[in-house]
Amino acid sequence: MMPNVLRLGAGAGYAGDRIPPALALAEKGQLDYLVFECLAERTIALAQLEKTQNPQRGFDPLLAARMRAVLPACMANGTRIITNMGAANPLQAGREVLAVAKELGFHQLKVAVVLGDDVLAILQAAYLSEPLMDSSQLVADIQHLLVSANAYLGAEALLPALKTDAHVIISGRVADPALFLAPLMHHFKWRTDDWPLLGKGVMVGHLLECAAQITGGYFADPGYKDVPNLAQLGYPLAEVSATGEVIITKLEDAGGCVTVQTCTEQLLYEIEDPTRYLQPDVVADFSQVQLVQVGADRVQAVGASGTTRPDALKVTLGYRDGFVGEGQMSYAGPGAQARGQLALDLVKARLADAGYGHFEARYDLIGVNAILGHSSSFHAHEPSEVRARIAVRVNTQAEAQHVANEVEALYTNGPASGGGASKSVREVIAAASMLMPRSAIQTQTILLDVSGEIA
Repeated sequence: MMPNVLRLGAGAGYAGDRIPPALALAEKGQLDYLVFECLAERTIALAQLEKTQNPQRGFDPLLAARMRAVLPACMANGTRIITNMGAANPLQAGREVLAVAKELGFHQLKVAVVLGDDVLAILQAAYLSEPLMDSSQLVADIQHLLVSANAYLGAEALLPALKTDAHVIISGRVADPALFLAPLMHHFKWRTDDWPLLGKGVMVGHLLECAAQITGGYFADPGYKDVPNLAQLGYPLAEVSATGEVIITKLEDAGGCVTVQTCTEQLLYEIEDPTRYLQPDVVADFSQVQLVQVGADRVQAVGASGTTRPDALKVTLGYRDGFVGEGQMSYAGPGAQARGQLALDLVKARLADAGYGHFEARYDLIGVNAILGHSSSFHAHEPSEVRARIAVRVNTQAEAQHVANEVEALYTNGPASGGGASKSVREVIAAASMLMPRSAIQTQTILLDVSGEIA
């Protein structure tokens, strides 16, 4: 008989997230599923660039490290893993997981790989005339700059993988809450058109998707919002019933806290209209959600619902958008701010003379005006040290290198006592979005074991 409650743990909230809290959940969380959510808007585009340079890469760089850490506990405890760490190369990511499993002696481990989110070829064949969201441009206007196009798949795309006996389910771009909704749908046999239930499941996923944000990370503010034992901050887990009731909690010995306030902040995260939170599986309604503290680090969330899912899926486009040349130089002692400002003015004038004056640029004194700009307190206190930072977005790598070199040249061509110079050049990958009919997108599940692909 299935248990009345399904236990879901959040193992990551972004690509570079910490591993020890995920390991603690795997070892002590009595989890049915451990979910790693690791994709942001531009992550796949950056991964696609990596894949073009090396066909064996293009997935989350911490995939192997995460699997090495948690697989022993997950295999021992019967915990299945779901993750979007496949990024631009889910199939190779699946093979990487199997390599780690073989290294650890888990020769029976199977991986289900979910494909279909990469729609670049479909886009280029039939959808170049579609408009970009929040823009007057068409897809065709950036066609020559495109690096990637990935649809936000829903939980429905993960269900065939969950029906296999795979220990690890790995995908590319999937809507963040869907990673948590899918095991609920699979385990409790929720229908794909039970909109109120699916809305509840999306709420569960939304509360968990950023991991430590709901246990006090990105929340703490000393003296206002104090969080206990932040150094040992734990990740959250959810106890979910077949009717969609959920309690958000954490391991008892983990740092952090789960309160109505932490849950409220996460619930409101990225929500424009709480009555219409558009997801691939359902339009969720959070407007009637109530959060209740039912115990220490235990918050119950009720009241979510949902209506019919959208006919189209959001597609994120990654495209090349120039290069950024950046340089920094430090100044200290009496007159540091004035010398830092002179350094900025000098580089700005030299770049203008070189024909760079029309480019988008930032000229900041870090610690003085880098965030708030020339605020009312700009000259209120003379700092004992400043760091001058110049960043200019240009068209070519060579231009970006010129910008960086001009900053470094302040050593001998600028104010007194500059030191600690640094410079960098990076390509800018921007993100845009469009809508594509879900009927145009076909998904596929491939099952792998240590011997290769299973038919």
